[in-house]
Amino acid sequence: MTKSNRPNIVLIFMDDQAFRTIGSLNNPEIQTPNLDRLLKSGTGFTHAFNQGAWSEAVCVASRAMLITGMNLFRAHRQVEVAPLLGEHLAAHGYNTFFTGKWHNSQETLVRSYETVGPWFAGLNVDGYSPENDAYSRPSPGNEWRPDDETQGRHWMRDGDRVLHSSELWTNAAVGFIAGSASADRPFFLHLAHHAPHDPRQSRREFLDLYPEDGIEVPPNFQPEHPFDQGDSRSRDEYLAPFPRTEDAVRLHRREYYAILTHVDEQIGRVLDALDEQGVRGNTVVVFSSDHGLAVGEHGLMGKQNQYDHSVRVPLIFSGPGVPSDLLLDALVYQASIFATLCDLVGAPLPESVEMPSLAGILQGDMEAINDSVFGAYRDYQRMVRTTTHKLIAYPEQHRHQLFDVQNDPWETTDQSSEIEQAEQVATLRAELEKWQAILGDGLDISPAFRSTDPPVTASP
Repeated sequence: MTKSNRPNIVLIFMDDQAFRTIGSLNNPEIQTPNLDRLLKSGTGFTHAFNQGAWSEAVCVASRAMLITGMNLFRAHRQVEVAPLLGEHLAAHGYNTFFTGKWHNSQETLVRSYETVGPWFAGLNVDGYSPENDAYSRPSPGNEWRPDDETQGRHWMRDGDRVLHSSELWTNAAVGFIAGSASADRPFFLHLAHHAPHDPRQSRREFLDLYPEDGIEVPPNFQPEHPFDQGDSRSRDEYLAPFPRTEDAVRLHRREYYAILTHVDEQIGRVLDALDEQGVRGNTVVVFSSDHGLAVGEHGLMGKQNQYDHSVRVPLIFSGPGVPSDLLLDALVYQASIFATLCDLVGAPLPESVEMPSLAGILQGDMEAINDSVFGAYRDYQRMVRTTTHKLIAYPEQHRHQLFDVQNDPWETTDQSSEIEQAEQVATLRAELEKWQAILGDGLDISPAFRSTDPPVTASP
């Protein structure tokens, strides 16, 4: 194919951005004008999921699935040898470029892209520990400020000035677009922001958009998660003191929203650059996140759980072959991005890719691929979700949860011990075990169904 009939690709991938973070879609509390316009120009999947993780660093597993198109268990074993997204597109004529957070091995990065701009593996998290509460906020004597540019991490030095990571990487992305728009080959830009991952730093003007006393506390707020779900004291959970308070949740959600609005501004710069270079109409833009985040929901701060706030992600496609101003509620996996891009730009699909393309759903040829989706977190948790219900199994804790997600979208009431729900539990357990067999997951979940503990709810 020549460039004239093969679209460019821009993949914008976030870190820790939960699904309820797009103003016009599902959260009027947050300002995201550029994601709003991207959504208006394309199609949004409202029920896109990360399939899980084999370590506390959920982002590592998610990115391995993204770049391989494999399921959770195969990606874990094959990421170092499988054909990778950027590598595959380069082999089929694309000028490939990466900037941002990689969070897999440097060898896979070098193999994936012809050119690599500013990047890093992940933020230095020294000091996040039970013994050091310097980052646990609010706490006595902690005067850390998200707009203090001397604190490093997202604040990065670029020559004689300090830039936010989102600004530094967007500068590189915009420069790449300007230098590639008129070239003979189509381009593939992979921009992987670290925002809104903690420490959630942004400039004062963005923090001022969100007065702390105006931030809503989510309806599933709890002072602490009611039981140990397997990683109840992971690094993420020490970001706020125990037990959680409504004030702590407001503080963290304020900073979460501020950094999201800041990175939204940078996303707008990328969209503007495509317009300015006259290539927006021939560019497929994909936006998603590696996973979500609790930020105070269910008594949690992190993503090491199977609640929707942590396993659901935003997913937007825009560009040639994609309907505009459309929302789809099919259950899909975010790791289907690899196969979908190949379909949208006319590239062959490597045999190793197993997450199915979403092009048929985007183009109206089919309504759904899956009747349910599967999730896993280490050996602590397994999950299956349909359009109406979710079952979470905790084998090591000898308990399970059942949520009616259709009528209880915030997952506040566990129905697992209600006698009238026994058939629903059995049906979903069978579905979960079917997924395990398909994916090669050998974890024995039967201990999760031996519990006699009463159900817990998200009422404070």
